[in-house]
Amino acid sequence: MPVIPIAAAGPAATPATAPPPPAQTMGSEVFMSLLVAQLRNQDPSSPMDTNEMIAQTTQLAMMESLTGLTGLTEEGFGLQMRIAATAIVGSTVSYRDADGVEKSGTATSVSFRGSVPMVTVDGIELPLDAVDGVRAAGQPAAAPAP
Repeated sequence: MPVIPIAAAGPAATPATAPPPPAQTMGSEVFMSLLVAQLRNQDPSSPMDTNEMIAQTTQLAMMESLTGLTGLTEEGFGLQMRIAATAIVGSTVSYRDADGVEKSGTATSVSFRGSVPMVTVDGIELPLDAVDGVRAAGQPAAAPAP
């Protein structure tokens, strides 16, 4: 007797109606609810070790501190990218176009609409990380190495 898979018995779920995947990180709310459940359901004749409870509380505090530090680091990196992008306005920059051909031009403006600053070079918008080199305005191009 053939076994029919459950997924084949009903209509396939569409991405629009499918629930979002569960979060892969454990937030402080989940951690606290697990700790409270553990305390509620512990055996009265063998209560939770005080050292273990202190260790878990310390882990929660460390996790919250690391989460805050991660946010600050991301903000700092974003600010550094903005500073770098504004510093090249008026300079000659080199980049590779979609065909891989090296080009250069003058950076005329910067936009901060997205997560990566966009530099306008002779009317073409490029992400900051696509810029290969920067030369101050009026400086001659470096001679190729022999």
